[in-house]
Amino acid sequence: MATFLAALDVAVVTTALPNITAEFKASQTAYSWIGSAYLLTYSSITPLWAKMSDVFGRKPILLAANVVFFVGSLICALSTSVGMLIAGRAIQGGGGGGLIVLVNITLADLVSLRERGKYLGIIGMVWATASAAGPSIGGALAEKVSWRWCFYINLPCDGAAFLALLFFLKVHNPRTKLWDGIRAIDWLGTFLILGAVLMLLLGLQYGGVSYPWDSAIVICLLVFAVVTFAIFFLVEWKVAKYPLIPLRLFKRRDRLAVLGVASTHGFAFVAAAYFLPFYFQNVLGATPIHSAVWFLPLALVLASLSIITGTFIMKTGIYLELIYIGLALATLGFGLLIDLPAYRSWPRIVIFQIIAGLGLGPNFQAPLIAMQSKVTPSDTAAGTATFGFTRNLSSSMSVVIGAIIQNRVQSHTAKFEAAGISQSVINQVISGSSGSADALRSLTVSQREVVRVALADSLSKMWIFYTCMLFLGLLFSFGIGRTTLSKKHEDYKTGLATEEANRLANAAKGKNEEDAEKRVVDPEKPAAGSVKA
Repeated sequence: MATFLAALDVAVVTTALPNITAEFKASQTAYSWIGSAYLLTYSSITPLWAKMSDVFGRKPILLAANVVFFVGSLICALSTSVGMLIAGRAIQGGGGGGLIVLVNITLADLVSLRERGKYLGIIGMVWATASAAGPSIGGALAEKVSWRWCFYINLPCDGAAFLALLFFLKVHNPRTKLWDGIRAIDWLGTFLILGAVLMLLLGLQYGGVSYPWDSAIVICLLVFAVVTFAIFFLVEWKVAKYPLIPLRLFKRRDRLAVLGVASTHGFAFVAAAYFLPFYFQNVLGATPIHSAVWFLPLALVLASLSIITGTFIMKTGIYLELIYIGLALATLGFGLLIDLPAYRSWPRIVIFQIIAGLGLGPNFQAPLIAMQSKVTPSDTAAGTATFGFTRNLSSSMSVVIGAIIQNRVQSHTAKFEAAGISQSVINQVISGSSGSADALRSLTVSQREVVRVALADSLSKMWIFYTCMLFLGLLFSFGIGRTTLSKKHEDYKTGLATEEANRLANAAKGKNEEDAEKRVVDPEKPAAGSVKA
């Protein structure tokens, strides 16, 4: 339930945005921030939630994430201004990101690596279904009831999830003292990663839309984002006692390959969830409800494949081949999406979505199982959080980058003007907002055809980019390697004492590795304490 709500709210407001902006008379900048505020905190705070669960225990932090998500949803539903709505979305995103990663971490504490396949399959099904259906559900609620129900619907569901976790979740509780736990958290790293993600997303969002790409503000945002990321990793390496993202996770090629797969999959999946409904509504003229129906081939395949994949992994222990086959099919499916025309072609609409879904489905949980199989139990939370952060950040960037590519529709402005289309409609089409669908219905048949062809052309170029990303993910997958999935489950205890013991053990291990490297570099030099013959 918690996972469904958090994933749903990534995309649920996209098709409700025209109604929201109309009620608040919001600017284009505010329009963008309603979606971006959620994605910002959703992606950047993931490592913090994981580390707090290591220090305070899984259950209290999971309950806290539920409360944060509930409060954010309530603020959004009751918003009286666009500023209040954006603030609520930021709070909601912080809670939603925590729910996603903490469910995966808690599951790792409860069952063996081999058994996780089945449960991660269920989570993957929920995540895929919610994310894929989000735009259509949001549009339907906005059209038939009110956009506020995109947030009201969270309240009873999140309350039920809170009570279920409170009474039925049984995991180790270290009962860490509040002040001791707060002092142990890497707050410097938290603020650095939050700032880096903020500047990166703002730079990508402003570039080519609000400001030219070569403007000082865009260049500064992107450069400072890179510098801040570099400072963050320096802090994690040299300063943080209990780092949010331990750099030892990046020492092995197979872990880097898994993160590469997670990144490219996050890029592609969210693009499908955002831009296929956009295609249905703005190019083919579908209503939000019809768009939801037309999206069913992808949504149903994603949901069923997630369950089938998880069960298959649990029964056989095989996951690597699923990653290979999935990414190959996803690359093919997105390559076919390039050929979506400016008119209704049902065979293409259905078959292309099915092929893309067959590829995306297995890669919700198989790469995560691969990541967890390649870290020690003490690094499971950090590894899962790093995996989630990578996928979430890529998902956040995907929507922004896709919109940038889609803005290629600006090159068709001369054709719009020649067809006698008003400047207001042209501006709506160029903005890429969902509200352009209503404007399109006011045009003549010939004018509408000009706009649809322009939109289909820009979307085609966008699908080329995502096809290349998936092919890159396929190349990354060959570096993952095979690991035997253990059927043995070991209880893992959280708390400061465990964190300190792990820190000392990792420090000793690192020193031993350095000593070994020195002996390899200078084999003639006697070891400390030895007597030369």
